[in-house]
Amino acid sequence: MMKSLQAPWRMPYIQASQKAESGCVFCHLANPETDAEEGLVLFRDRFVLIALNRYPYNNGHLLVMPAAHGADFAALDAETATQLMKRVQQTAAILQKAYRCPGLNIGMNLGAVAGAGITDHMHFHVLPRWQGDTNFMPVIADVRVMPQYLHETWSNLLPYFKELGD
Repeated sequence: MMKSLQAPWRMPYIQASQKAESGCVFCHLANPETDAEEGLVLFRDRFVLIALNRYPYNNGHLLVMPAAHGADFAALDAETATQLMKRVQQTAAILQKAYRCPGLNIGMNLGAVAGAGITDHMHFHVLPRWQGDTNFMPVIADVRVMPQYLHETWSNLLPYFKELGD
């Protein structure tokens, strides 16, 4: 007999994906008028945006990106590149402090053939990792098990990012 795994909290994601926004989702999040909690934005200044990934690989999966729209990493001006890397470092330190994770994945997929889901706005992925944090569910059932709701993760991490200031 087939068993059912119920995850009713996923419905808002499904419904949101059906209401495709016009324009770049990351540019929308970089806009100071966009509600930070609704957008899961932890930090934004004139150079960089840091937000939770709405479709995370792991709990605490963050995205760090230039506030300005662009897909070409090599074309970043020096000041933006410097600020971006500074924020990636700070994000890594925050995740290590907040989650006491013994490892991190930090990476960037540039272009669809490299695995980028959003190809027009470059972004780093910063993920906390723990020994044994993967299991059989993604392989067998095409399901990821997340131990915490996204908005709880956002609330837990926000105080750390508020310390960054501008």
